[in-house]
Amino acid sequence: MVDVVSSEAGIPRPDHPLEQSGGAKWFLPAFGVLVLAGLIYVGYALSQDLAIAKTVPWILLGIALLIALGFEFVNGFHDTANAVATVIYTRSLPAEFAVMWSGVFNFLGVLTSSGAVAFGILSLLPVELILQVGSSSGFAMVFALLVAAILWNLGTWFLGLPASSSHTMVGSIIGVGLANQFMAPAGSATSGVEWGQATNVGLSLLVSPLVGFFAAAILLYAMKLLVRNPALYEAPKGNTPPPWWIRALLIFTCTGVSFAHGSNDGQKGMGLIMLILIGVVPTAYALNRTPDINYLEAYKSASVSVEQALGKYAKPGVTVADPKATVQEAVRSKSWNDQTTVALQTYIHNTTAGLQPYATVEKVPTDLVSNARNDIYLIGEALKLIDKKKLLPMQDADLKAVTDYHKAVDNATKFIPLWVKIAVALALGLGTMVGWKRIVVTVGEKIGKSHLTYGQGAAAELVAMITIGMADRLGLPVSTTHVLSSGVAGTMAANGSGLQWATVRNLLLAWVLTLPCSIALAFVLFVILRQVF
Repeated sequence: MVDVVSSEAGIPRPDHPLEQSGGAKWFLPAFGVLVLAGLIYVGYALSQDLAIAKTVPWILLGIALLIALGFEFVNGFHDTANAVATVIYTRSLPAEFAVMWSGVFNFLGVLTSSGAVAFGILSLLPVELILQVGSSSGFAMVFALLVAAILWNLGTWFLGLPASSSHTMVGSIIGVGLANQFMAPAGSATSGVEWGQATNVGLSLLVSPLVGFFAAAILLYAMKLLVRNPALYEAPKGNTPPPWWIRALLIFTCTGVSFAHGSNDGQKGMGLIMLILIGVVPTAYALNRTPDINYLEAYKSASVSVEQALGKYAKPGVTVADPKATVQEAVRSKSWNDQTTVALQTYIHNTTAGLQPYATVEKVPTDLVSNARNDIYLIGEALKLIDKKKLLPMQDADLKAVTDYHKAVDNATKFIPLWVKIAVALALGLGTMVGWKRIVVTVGEKIGKSHLTYGQGAAAELVAMITIGMADRLGLPVSTTHVLSSGVAGTMAANGSGLQWATVRNLLLAWVLTLPCSIALAFVLFVILRQVF
């Protein structure tokens, strides 16, 4: 366990940076008012959305939302400590104020996020579990992966180890997929883990810490060549803050990392909350009810275009008894044949015909909403076999009809209400202000053998800010923990400061164990919860 006021790095306890007072007594009351206002808005917006629902299982919904927001709360105090460690140990900001400052920009990052990462994470789940999210297996899935992620995050936080919440969530999802496949009856149509998407996510998580290490080391070398001010490469002296221009740079990079962390990591909670809402109250959240008024008509038009495009590749004389079952089998097995083409064309035609009488989503009967979403989602997954896997070669014009359909599907099924963003932002922001010291000490004192210099802090955080921001744009989840911790290690190596290999070994061990342990936890929890629900 890490002592939160450790002086092993040679810093006397009275002058320890964690002992500095923030001085901003007004900040907590102001943030409290913001939290209260946010909670009032979330409650009002949720009640308005649920007004159209036939029945609302309040207890189940409340427990599920509390656990999902609990994950983001733990994520806040576990991961955000990485963003503030450098400004605290370079004395650019007092510890308490730095944590509050980071919490605010985590909050803003969540509010401005795109949602691409949220749905990228969800695409790791087995398709049939997403389609059956309101069933007993769907509830078991949501609770298993959330509880597994929270347990591992709390365990590594208790030991002061900066493990990755992104790794933990991905591992939990894989564990649920494997358990779902393990428990499926022999010969049943279960797709297990979406290994293609899991590989992409895994690569982004694997490459990002390497980028952090080497990019931060190179940036520090470049800074030494271009900026020859010795003050930038010296450790803080006593309680004296750095020169104003160095301080401004470090505060800027801390702000950028906090904002990028909120924008990227906050989306994991958003995606899970949407999964919960779709499963518990599908009539209110299965389809987007607050988009452009014309989007349903655009969807119908895109469906007709895809149906016509598929007709060019359908072979005469091929018949299909159950189009939906045939499409499900194609999605499960990632295969394509002549029956698939005809089945998908027919399935699209039937789905569009069911929505044809209704001009907007508001006019679609609540009894049809959930089934309509599942049909639309399944068609979208089947069309990925064409434009992503290239299992049905198409001409460019016909392929464009497929991509246009995907945009229409995203408008209909991939949306995040504003109140969900605010709820996640509040949870992440509050979590930032609790329990941060353990991880801060590890990053600030335990990675390198000497005190963190101004230049090292700036290089590590600048690289982390850019890396996480780019990943957010690409819809890829990356680990703030991995990128920043490896960036600090890279600057220590580049500076010749030396590394504390005991800490590095523990960090690597936590990173290596995160995936298998979270997989195992989620697997066991899913098997147990399937007996409960």
